[in-house]
Amino acid sequence: MRPFEYLRAADAAQAVALVGADPDASYLAGGTTQLDLMKDGVFEPERLVDITRLPLGGITHTGTSIRVGALTSMEELAADPVVRERLPFVREALLLGASTQLRNMATIGGNLLQRARCRYFRDPTVAACNKRAPGSGCAAITGAHRMHAILGTSDHCIALHASDVAVPLVALDALVHVQGADGVRTIPLTRFYLPPGETPNIENTLVRGELITAVEIPLPPRGTRSHYLKVRDRVSYEFALTSAGAALIMDDGVIAEARVALGGVGTIPWRAWDAEDVLRGSAPGGEVFRSAAEAALTGARPLPGTAFKVELAERTLVRALETAAGAGS
Repeated sequence: MRPFEYLRAADAAQAVALVGADPDASYLAGGTTQLDLMKDGVFEPERLVDITRLPLGGITHTGTSIRVGALTSMEELAADPVVRERLPFVREALLLGASTQLRNMATIGGNLLQRARCRYFRDPTVAACNKRAPGSGCAAITGAHRMHAILGTSDHCIALHASDVAVPLVALDALVHVQGADGVRTIPLTRFYLPPGETPNIENTLVRGELITAVEIPLPPRGTRSHYLKVRDRVSYEFALTSAGAALIMDDGVIAEARVALGGVGTIPWRAWDAEDVLRGSAPGGEVFRSAAEAALTGARPLPGTAFKVELAERTLVRALETAAGAGS
């Protein structure tokens, strides 16, 4: 790790000013991924602006949503009684996303901004990585890519977005509140992430210096049934091969509304709009669930090492839907 300057911001405005004016500065919160990248020499800021003492934590409840401060830890959010009662698939994603030690350090804002889990991106000795060095190529496409994406990929990048909790949050149309030099704004999470296209190094719609201050999670109607299923190589502390978050609103035995998103397969947390269209207005059951799963994987572009993910993702979603359909929340 190369030397860096450490600064502690007195308030959000000062933090935004410091990072906004300095292209070599970065925010520091939980640091659970950021510090690893710095130790590996992948991320080398000259200055870190510590925001951990800013009043950006805590959970506020309203009748229709919960507002989660960006510095709220994953463990705090998972323990919230409203999340436990009304958002079980969010809680499941949080608990499956990291060990207890990491959940007590990692922040919600930082989790949404975590960098790609691509082995080539995280190894600075690999020259060909468009995400790390634009225009250099993508070593994953011709190399080992079993853990990579099949949805939202491009000829320039197939790196996977690894967040678990972002999957149900995308399904719920969560909102990201940010503060920047020009004031505050709100970004729908479904529009927050950018697929790689020709610019894999640009991962989201934040502009220089903008700071996530809170995430607002809409509450689905009482009685909504939801589940998050994560398939991985080992039970403990592992990233998803595939995952699915599903929430179903039932009315007289019919799916009145469905919210579906996939993880482990997309370059961004993947909202399965086509699957929702299949489910809406249908009676729950194996045939409709399989049709929804096939729709969710429309447009997948697997490579030889990721071809297995198409069927695995479909089966993951079917099982998540079956579980959600049979469990009240």
